[in-house]
Formats: sequence, C-alpha cells, structure tokens
Amino acid sequence: MPPPDTLAASSLNMLLWVAGQHGADVPALSRAVGFDPAATAGPDARVPIATIQRLWPLVSEATADPYFDLRLGQRLSFATAGTLAYVLLHAPTLGAAVAQLCRYQDVACQGVRTYQTPAPEWLGATWLHLEPTSPAIVHPRYVLNSELSIYLAAFATLTGRPVVPLAVRLAYPRPADTREHEQAFGTANLGFDAPLTQVAFDADTLARAVPHANPALFPLFEQHAAALLAQLPTQQPPTLPERVRGEILRLLKGEAPTLAAVADCLHLGVRTLQLKLRETGHSYQQLLDAVRRDLAQRHLREPHLSITDIAFLLGYSEPSVFVRSFRKWTGQTPGAFRR
Repeated sequence: MPPPDTLAASSLNMLLWVAGQHGADVPALSRAVGFDPAATAGPDARVPIATIQRLWPLVSEATADPYFDLRLGQRLSFATAGTLAYVLLHAPTLGAAVAQLCRYQDVACQGVRTYQTPAPEWLGATWLHLEPTSPAIVHPRYVLNSELSIYLAAFATLTGRPVVPLAVRLAYPRPADTREHEQAFGTANLGFDAPLTQVAFDADTLARAVPHANPALFPLFEQHAAALLAQLPTQQPPTLPERVRGEILRLLKGEAPTLAAVADCLHLGVRTLQLKLRETGHSYQQLLDAVRRDLAQRHLREPHLSITDIAFLLGYSEPSVFVRSFRKWTGQTPGAFRR
C-alpha cells in the first residue's frame, strides 16, 4: 500500500489554535480525530491529510461558524506556518514568492498542486491554480477556501499592503450568498463551477518588492525546503502537464524543443498530446512559456549571466525576442526585474 499524502503538522496545529480562539474545545477536537499535538511538536513533523479532513467539519460545528475556512487567513499569523513561510518571507518579490510557493507546495500539503499559467484575459497577468490531487481530500471546499484565504493574507504580509486579485474562479457551486467570499478574497469578480480553482494577479502586483526580505537568509531556507521536499514519499504519479514540463526542461538547451520532439519523448502522437493537454486545461505553448518564465527569473538572479546568455539558454534566437516575452509575462523588462 502506498504511503498516505501528508501535510505539515504546523498547519493542523494552527487550525486547532484558531478554532480554540473562537470557542472550540481543542483537546476534544484532537481526540475526535486521533491527533496528539505532543507527538508532532517538531517543526518538520507531518500528519496524514485524512486527519485534517476529519477535523474540518468538526471545527465548523464547534465554532458555530460556517465561514471559518474563508476567514482563516485573517485569523492567523503567516510566520507560524513553518519552513515554507520563511522561504516566501525572504523572496525578493511577490512574484518570486509565488514561484517558490508553487515549487514547495508539497512541504505544506501534498494533496494540492499549485502552479502558474499566463492569464491572456489581462496583459501580463498570471493565473495561480490550486488543484486538489489527493484521494484523502473529501472536503475540497474547505481546502480551497482556506488555502486561498491564507495565501492572500500571506501575500499582504509579504508586501505590507493588501493584495487584490483581478479575479477568482472556484471549482464548486455558487452559494446563495457570496458576500463572505467577496470579503475573504478581496474582489467581487468571482466565478463558480469552474473546472479549476484559480486566482489572477496583474504584473504590477507580482512585481511588488518584499521589503523585509533578507537575501542572505533566502537560500538557507530554500535549501531546507528542498531537503524536506526530497524526503516526502510520493504517491501520485506525475500528471501529463508535469511530464511535458519535465521534457521541455530536459530538452531546452539553446533551442526551444518542439511539440513533436516532446510528443516523441512521451511516446505520443502530436495530435494526441495536444488533445490530452487541452483536456487538462493546458496548451503546449503555455507550458513552454511557464518553463521559460521560471528559468528566466532564476537565471536573472545569477549576476554572472548576461541577458544575451539567458536568451540563448532559453532557446531564443535574439535577445530582443526574449525581452518582449519577459515583458509580456511579468510586465517589466529583464533588467528591471534583475534590479
């Protein structure tokens, strides 16, 4: 039997603490789900996702608050969220922090895949997607609402001012009253019954500096997060978009890999690969752009690489083409991002 998907014990402890601040009997809740806080006191302790899934409806009932999940981000301190929080707190910009969130999401919770794609609806904007992947998640609405609430509160903490998304799309039916959702997510541009839960941010928002970031501490926390990630047992096989991204990354050496080349590596026909990607809400160009964007931001933090070097590494024939692409992704030039 494969190992269960897990989440950081600190996340479950935070949920219990906030519930206790709002009238819940924390020891009774812990006993009800078989959770022993003393046995998971270490900073890197893990608990099965099934434990917090059993806890969510009990917390909602114990606090007499049907919107507890939506309000969670407003009620806790992001800095208590463990290793991942410290990685984000020392990223140079909000966009860099979001990229780290996507990279190390499993450190916080293995059951939700978080990734970015361009948002063509707005110039230079980006969609951040949240996709439950664990069979242990039987209450996805609690997961999606609480994670979005926590992320938006965390982003405000990082930048020192509220972060207002362009839009939020939620993969569950529209409730009769959406006022709590508007307050929690900071926008009335809400959609429901969406194929995937996602939140859109404009380029200016993602370019905001994290004023208290310490560049010397960032690589230390990132190294620790990477070590934790490597230790986690994996249960779910990689999705097709993840496999495509992996092949793009492997083949991207001075020339952009073609769809046909990646399809051949995956032993699929070109048309079959296009159709299968479309079923997951992706296109090959979106995935290629996402890989290039992530690599570009990483390379731009390496001062010994020139813009021309980076353009070549990403498979662009001319630096000017890379500059135009980067501006479309982020709303700023590579030089401005580097500064």
